[in-house]
Amino acid sequence: MFIQTESTPNPATLKFLPGQAVLDSGTADFPSADTAGDSPLAQRLFAVEGVTGVFFGPDFVTVTKAGELSWDHLKPAVLGAIMEHYQSGQPAVTSAEGAGGHQDHDDGPDSEIVAQIKELLDTRVRPAVAQDGGDITFHGYDRGIVYLHMQGACAGCPSSTLTLKMGIENLLRHYIPEVIEVRPVAA
Repeated sequence: MFIQTESTPNPATLKFLPGQAVLDSGTADFPSADTAGDSPLAQRLFAVEGVTGVFFGPDFVTVTKAGELSWDHLKPAVLGAIMEHYQSGQPAVTSAEGAGGHQDHDDGPDSEIVAQIKELLDTRVRPAVAQDGGDITFHGYDRGIVYLHMQGACAGCPSSTLTLKMGIENLLRHYIPEVIEVRPVAA
């Protein structure tokens, strides 16, 4: 098994591409070891000293490390944990929980605006952030303000605020005049 690695805009996070499916659909975010209960792969990765976050996409795994550690020392152990997992034959996640997507807020007076926001996020934004090893999910819309949650390599990335404000906010404001601002939310 050959696992490729790619850097991400977040220096504390690396993207690992095992060359096979990680999840059948959606994404799964494990911001701490406490949240890895339904994921044998995440549990294995958190067992590596220095791993502070794990995120799964359809065909990739992003791993976030503690700031003081060097990837030169941590990367071989992470690669070993991923390889062991795939050799075990276990699924990455044992339950359907954790499958990413948008929170449902489709009813109400702004349902048409919310549908447009989700469509733009799904077609224009999520593919781009997935290339960087992350994901972004819709959490709400209220009086012109869009609330989004960044996951994986995007969570805690030094450029995530710039991505939200200059990229996503400008895109949404261009296509949906009712959007005034985009704000990040914590999970």
